[in-house]
Amino acid sequence: MAADAAEEIRGTAHGTAPVPLSVLDLVTVGAGYTASDALRTSVRIARLAESRGFHRYWVAEHHSMPGVASSSPAVILAHLAAHTDRIRLGSGGVMLPNHAPLVIAEQFGTLEAMAPGRIDLGLGRAPGTDGATAAALRRTERLHEGADDFPQQLAELIRFLDDRFPDGHPYGRIHAVPGPVQATSPGGVQSPHRPPVWLLGSSGFSARLAGTLGLPFAFAHHFSAQNTVPALDLYRESFRPSAVLDAPHTLIGVSALAADDEREARRQVLAAALNMVRLRTGRPGLVPTPEEAEAYDFSPVERDFVTSWNANVVHGTPDEVRAGLDLLQKRTGADELMLTANAHGPGVRLRSYELIADAYGLPTPA
Repeated sequence: MAADAAEEIRGTAHGTAPVPLSVLDLVTVGAGYTASDALRTSVRIARLAESRGFHRYWVAEHHSMPGVASSSPAVILAHLAAHTDRIRLGSGGVMLPNHAPLVIAEQFGTLEAMAPGRIDLGLGRAPGTDGATAAALRRTERLHEGADDFPQQLAELIRFLDDRFPDGHPYGRIHAVPGPVQATSPGGVQSPHRPPVWLLGSSGFSARLAGTLGLPFAFAHHFSAQNTVPALDLYRESFRPSAVLDAPHTLIGVSALAADDEREARRQVLAAALNMVRLRTGRPGLVPTPEEAEAYDFSPVERDFVTSWNANVVHGTPDEVRAGLDLLQKRTGADELMLTANAHGPGVRLRSYELIADAYGLPTPA
């Protein structure tokens, strides 16, 4: 990859942040709100993030979860592209085994044509849902095959993105459009950009694969915190320089919520934790209100889960959140931090990103 393309991967820190800050959006739907409300909030957060100097805005693929309206990242990203001008937009991630590689190449080629030089393609190998829903998505009950075939699917996707299959390959005459083939047609002009591919993971498999291929790696610290440092170490140990990167580049997803006072932050993260309790026990629903969470009778097992879960949510006043994020970045050596604010109300999430931007001295709109 050319030097300017590699620069699309590496961001520049703004204000006093030690590394670039970004946003991971689950398009959260709280009790009393609709998916339309959640999507409008996503636009508001994306525009706030752009105006304050956040580097990326990624959307995660999830399915069959009432409180998460991000089942179609490509569709949401197209909507966000129409409402922003500069911030990088991407998937955090698209779950590759759920889709044909050609379809993803076409979707993200279209997004790149809509927002040239601003699109990231983050890929995961998990289903982003439960087994039954994954079977409905993939039209097969042999779910392990999708994960086992991930390296082959990834190689196929990259070949479609680059329009570069070897001679004699059965897909050699198939082209992802929009894509490089248009530059080789009469009168064609080569696009200067191709969406950078990131590998996402919550264990060592994708860490090792990303390192071996010399790709940037994003780790899901927000739900697999105990594996963060081992996975990042494995990625760095496995890294081989490539045409994409000459050195490892890491990003970690972090649950972070700032509020004007510490008590309010605790109330909000308790509601998000109750939502996770219900999800993990097969009762997914809308994100409850803080009042509902405070009135909920947690069992001892549930209380232990909440304590463990919230120990990895950086929350509190803006100064407390900044201190927690700085400590986490120093401990992990992450090159970027991607923040996700899971809370019941749209205003709470917007305020959190605004407070964090203020804490780091990120630029304010003119």
